[in-house]
Amino acid sequence: MGRPKALLPCGPGGITFVRRLALSLAGGGVDGVLVVGRQGDAALLAEVDDFPVPARYVENPDAEAGQLSSLLAGLAAVDRPGVLALLVTPVDAPLIEPATVAALLDTLRSTGAPIVRATYQGRHGHPVIFGRAVFDDLRQADLAQGARAVVRAYGARVVNVAVNDPAVLGDVDTPDDYRALGGPEL
Repeated sequence: MGRPKALLPCGPGGITFVRRLALSLAGGGVDGVLVVGRQGDAALLAEVDDFPVPARYVENPDAEAGQLSSLLAGLAAVDRPGVLALLVTPVDAPLIEPATVAALLDTLRSTGAPIVRATYQGRHGHPVIFGRAVFDDLRQADLAQGARAVVRAYGARVVNVAVNDPAVLGDVDTPDDYRALGGPEL
């Protein structure tokens, strides 16, 4: 992409991907937003420090190891008594709606499922909520296979929540993906 995705604007002159996600998460009922990034990413840290919602930047000392390493860095930052679950979403799905987050949290509370994830038109996406019962499984997961292996292992105990939010399938990985989202020329 030529620059960090987290700091790309959502559309011309829009707020950054990471800020948009933080606002959606907080608006949907998440107690505290964590943004996991690379060590020494001063620009991302400054953006997080400027959020209008409670948020914290967590450095991932092993960022080159892939997405699961970021999830584990976030988990290490919050795993204490009273934390019942960890909601995870990548920054390249910036348009997730607060109502989607609220629906997932409501489902977690009502079912107590170990894993809750968003689906749109039968396809699963993000966010995914991992309950405390899954934390050790995530820690023991193979970095190469990531959290997907844990989700597969829980099979029928995973609760899928159908939402009317195509953004849960978001995956901005290329300049064409970004333009399709309404982003300016890179």
